[in-house]
Amino acid sequence: MKENNLGLSRRELVFAAVALPAMSWGGAFNVFAASGEFQPTPECRDPDDPTPAQTPGPFFKPRSPQRTSFLEEKTRGDRIVLEGRVLSTRCTPIARALLDFWHADASGAYDNAGYQFRGHQFTDEQGRYRLETIVPGIYPGRTRHFHVRAQAPGGRMLTTQLYFPGEAENKRDGLFDPKLLVSLRESAGLKLASFHFVLSVS
Repeated sequence: MKENNLGLSRRELVFAAVALPAMSWGGAFNVFAASGEFQPTPECRDPDDPTPAQTPGPFFKPRSPQRTSFLEEKTRGDRIVLEGRVLSTRCTPIARALLDFWHADASGAYDNAGYQFRGHQFTDEQGRYRLETIVPGIYPGRTRHFHVRAQAPGGRMLTTQLYFPGEAENKRDGLFDPKLLVSLRESAGLKLASFHFVLSVS
């Protein structure tokens, strides 16, 4: 694909135009904008190619608390901020979309008795979300991942997973999908991840 003088493809420039309003929102977006490192992922795809669905796994729990941070005073693990937008296949932001996240703790264990590292939130009017949490641990048979359920108001529920680039276990995990990789960077000792969900909506 042909690139311009900035080293960006035409598709990347089109998507960047959609994402520009988000750069002024949230600390990590400001960091990306200032450093020139912000590269939205995945790109807005064709109507027949929304964010892929994946199994919820055995550890989903309904009725998670509404919150945008899983961090507590005694939370162990490397801190990470995950943020991005929920978009339609036409690249329009989806306001008040539901996002329900759950993941393992730093040692690779899930809290099945309570709601540690579990919670849901809703996107703002620009389709933006932000979650403060830790990098999940690895457990036998799986690579590092977040679980997510995403739903536009009145729409169908998408259940999927997000993965981390550069993980050795990615090649051995039968569920791994490179389309579900987050963009991962580090600034001032804080890991910054971004991912845009693309939903089929009527």
